[in-house]
Amino acid sequence: MATILLLIAQKDFQTKEYGDTKHTLEDAGHTVVTGSNERGIAQSNIHEEVTVDVALRDVHATDYDGVFAIGGPGALLSLDNVETVRIMTEAKGNGKMLYGAICIAPRILVKAGLLQGMHITGWDNDGKFGTICENGGAIHELRPVVSDERVITANGPQSAKDFGEAINKALA
Repeated sequence: MATILLLIAQKDFQTKEYGDTKHTLEDAGHTVVTGSNERGIAQSNIHEEVTVDVALRDVHATDYDGVFAIGGPGALLSLDNVETVRIMTEAKGNGKMLYGAICIAPRILVKAGLLQGMHITGWDNDGKFGTICENGGAIHELRPVVSDERVITANGPQSAKDFGEAINKALA
């Protein structure tokens, strides 16, 4: 079975996106490792606390079979940084590793130039995601979950279980 790294904001990650994705992967027999800015405790948007297994600075993407960023109100503040970009760049450069994001987190990957030419989806309640994709060379699709080669993206909490299922399908 695979080992998947889920990256979450230290504060205000989206509880449902993290929980549903994690449980869907674990129910399929995969191991899920949680990463954030620092080891210890991370707090969700509804004040749920989870243990962070690894600090971003200590992550080697090649130790995992897939790396995915979880959204939520804290994602752009906490995960839009050089360490997340480094990790996702390593995942992309691996040539076979799965990577992606859910909700607002795909914006981080688009901004970093990691999704050029890829069909993706993401949170767009502010109406800006289409322009962000266009500026970053990604192709925005209005679907809950989009898989394009090794990239898997989803548009928010309502799609978290399906996001996990798409990752499971890609790992099979």
